Amino acid sequence: MTGPSSAPRPEHPGRPGTHWNTQLGTLGEQLLADDAPDPRPNRRTRRALARATRKQSS
Repeated sequence: MTGPSSAPRPEHPGRPGTHWNTQLGTLGEQLLADDAPDPRPNRRTRRALARATRKQSS
């Protein structure tokens, strides 16, 4: 059995009819105006606030 070759494999041309398509998307970030009301906190934050409130009242 021989060891790995130090020569890299050559690049293969793409198959006919296939193309690289780039789709621009968003990461979900939104810009808010300074005078806009604060958005509702996400579920993790709401649960953490509820836990903290329960812990303080006990």
